[in-house]
Amino acid sequence: MTSAEQDPAGPRLLGPVEVRTLAAELDLRPTKQRGQNFVIDPNTVRRIVRESGVGPDDVVVEVGPGLGSLTLALLEVVGRVTAVEIDDVLAARLPRTIAELAPAQADRFEVVLADALRVERLPGPPPTALVANLPYNVSVPVLLHLLELLPSLERGLVMVQAEVADRLAARPGSKAYGVPSVKAAWYADVRRAGAIGRTVFWPAPNVDSGLVAWTRREPPTAAVPRAHVFAIVDAAFAQRRKGLRGALRVLAPGEQVDAALAAAGVEPLTRGEALDLDAFVRIAEALPPTAVGLDAGSPA
Repeated sequence: MTSAEQDPAGPRLLGPVEVRTLAAELDLRPTKQRGQNFVIDPNTVRRIVRESGVGPDDVVVEVGPGLGSLTLALLEVVGRVTAVEIDDVLAARLPRTIAELAPAQADRFEVVLADALRVERLPGPPPTALVANLPYNVSVPVLLHLLELLPSLERGLVMVQAEVADRLAARPGSKAYGVPSVKAAWYADVRRAGAIGRTVFWPAPNVDSGLVAWTRREPPTAAVPRAHVFAIVDAAFAQRRKGLRGALRVLAPGEQVDAALAAAGVEPLTRGEALDLDAFVRIAEALPPTAVGLDAGSPA
């Protein structure tokens, strides 16, 4: 197989010809159901790796490696890549692609055939970073699941639909602010890290793409379980036009809600979109876990 770019010291990257050749070999028809849009531009995958800040000491987990475009760019830089792929045909072909185009790095790569939404463990050393072109239809739940599952993750950069990137990085009071913004903030400091054009993909998606970078931080509280805080966040945004006094009554009686809001210093008619994570934590600390169907021993 020829390659669009070749470096004798490192992996050869996939270009448009290589991606289409692999797809033809596998009789691959990319599906919207699995969010399959493959990057065909070497400069783009190198940019993603560069923006992620990963280096030789990093163990990277990649979700949805597809044909290996980003995987090969990661292997130019990082110590190890563990790729999680749900498609059995793609997962079976990927090790051979790595062996052919990155023979010197092949022993530092492993593919796991699994659904990233349901994976419970990964082989090898604990990953330090997540770098991925996430399937757009499940990008937020996959990101939150891996942040919960893998506390060893220190930082990461993911490519998602532009609108989702805005939501993940949004601040209180903005139009894009919502449940993904608050839940991502529990785990990490999140920021927008750039935009990606449609023409670098095959097939080209009908939406714009964006990069989201994050750095792990300590949870904002140990006094109440994460699940308790998240239940309050979900209720607050379920009916965005309602003030918190009304929205939280699906969780607890009115008098308990009123008392919790008062203790948290939150006006009853305030809407969820106006509160930062710390305010939701204060409400959770003031509203007994049993009021939202959790007990004091619920996992964080």
